Amino acid sequence: MPTLEFKGKPFVYSHHLAVPFRELRVVADKSAPGPAGPALDDSLVIHGDNLHALKALLPRYAGKVDVIYIDPPYNTGKDDWRYNDRVDSPLMNSWLGSLVNKEDMERHDKWLCMMWPRLHLLYDLLSPSGVLFVSIDDNEAGPLKALLGEIFGEDNWLGTIVWKNATDNNPTRIAIEHEYVHVWARSKEESASVWKAPLSDVKDVMLAKGEELLATFKGDADLSAAYRVWHKSVKSQLGPLAGYEMIDRKGIYAASRSVHNPGKQGYDWELLNPLTQTYVPKPLMGYRFPEETRDQLLAEDRIIFSDDPGQLIRLKTYLETYQEKMPSVVEIDGRRGANELRQLSAGMSDLKFKNPKTFTLIEWLLSYVAKPDALVLDSFAGSGTTAHAVLSLNKADGGDRRFILVEAGDYADGLTAERVRRTIKGVPAASDAAIREGLGGSFSYCELGEEMNIERFFAGEGAEPGWSRLAEYVAYTATGATLSVGEEGADGYAGAVAGFRLHLIYRPDQTWMRSNAAMLDMATAERIAAAAEGKPVLIFAAGKFVAQKTLSAMGVTFCQLPYAIHRILGDGTETGPAGDAA
Repeated sequence: MPTLEFKGKPFVYSHHLAVPFRELRVVADKSAPGPAGPALDDSLVIHGDNLHALKALLPRYAGKVDVIYIDPPYNTGKDDWRYNDRVDSPLMNSWLGSLVNKEDMERHDKWLCMMWPRLHLLYDLLSPSGVLFVSIDDNEAGPLKALLGEIFGEDNWLGTIVWKNATDNNPTRIAIEHEYVHVWARSKEESASVWKAPLSDVKDVMLAKGEELLATFKGDADLSAAYRVWHKSVKSQLGPLAGYEMIDRKGIYAASRSVHNPGKQGYDWELLNPLTQTYVPKPLMGYRFPEETRDQLLAEDRIIFSDDPGQLIRLKTYLETYQEKMPSVVEIDGRRGANELRQLSAGMSDLKFKNPKTFTLIEWLLSYVAKPDALVLDSFAGSGTTAHAVLSLNKADGGDRRFILVEAGDYADGLTAERVRRTIKGVPAASDAAIREGLGGSFSYCELGEEMNIERFFAGEGAEPGWSRLAEYVAYTATGATLSVGEEGADGYAGAVAGFRLHLIYRPDQTWMRSNAAMLDMATAERIAAAAEGKPVLIFAAGKFVAQKTLSAMGVTFCQLPYAIHRILGDGTETGPAGDAA
């Protein structure tokens, strides 16, 4: 597989592994919580560097994010973004804090170095059936595709959508009126093989018109005539739904000609045309369905016969069942984004935001792949458009999707989170009804806490991590699997993860951590081993009064706190990383 080479790549190649884990701390007074209060299992708006935030999400969400949408800097030379990753390299250190604009001859290298570790962490967060959407324009579309191919695998590319979002009224040579959305799967084999969206604004308008006509006209002839007049007047605006030209008492329908069997010989049966009293012609390769299906279609009045004895039958396909296939070209007015933000942000102090995306684009993308319980992540959150799209889709279909937004900018609270608050609660002065009334929902606001390292255990002043957060952290770093930690169980039991029962003997209290109570003794080890009933056990504690040889015989691996925790390999019965051989 070809690879993309760029300045700095050797130094960022494994940088995502060196990024420290940090704690996520909920800020209650900036949250818009649900009935249960602010919590990390709610939707989240996270303020902090997205590289560190993505690493902080791994212990809880690795392999659990269903859909990722990101809108990174397009690197046009006008973005004025800065390279801020602290990589152990003189070259990279010289880039720190530098403004990336058109005068910067290394701007493409810096952009690729910025994206590389973030895409690796996004890959780790994505579920096996998950999908990634990345908005981009021509400045980095090619290099980005090569980068994604290297990290996600070329075989997992699902396609690239061309988004016509503007009209260039002053073209010099070629009018650039589009952007792109690269689409990648974590695993193409695991992702859904067919994408169809049940939501369509045009479909909704047509269905509403059908209901209106059905209520108005009691005669079938008058109903059909009225619908034909309306359909003719709007046909040019209906796009792929223009073929739904007829109506009966069951609703609007199209006449489908797809009765033949493609590719091989199908079913062979006769059917009398009641209009001509002759048998209808058979498709060349036979019918695609058997006689039983034919009889059911007849009973449901879904077969359309022609006055012309030479015509094949057609089938009624009702608009109600229509699901749109995702096209590779979509036309959505990009100017909507600024108008949406303007209505939501009246009176905000942090309104200065360039080129916000319209939530319509993101909602359209999500409607194909985000199931009603999906978790959606956006690590370049900007003005919070992705949250708006998730809330709008939930409102439309009654879903319970959650979102995670990450924004590094100072406006994370004043613009990003505030937009989400207003989208949830509504803006009374807005002209758009949905914005005016609010979409409902909740989220918890988070800040990035301190690093999970040895210094924190001795820093004092409340810097020590909480028991639950540390349990999630040690579970992930020891096994590579996520553990949803609830309340502390007996003898520090945190839950089962990757085939282990995990115990954490810990209190965020320096005095307690230096006492004998923080040590693993024989009585505690025996209780834990008995409760495990033969299953392998990991025990994290400040120290132990039991030899690892004895613990190994009990099926227990000991890991010492607060020292660095390394991944446990094997079946859990060998000497632990901080254990002894005695």
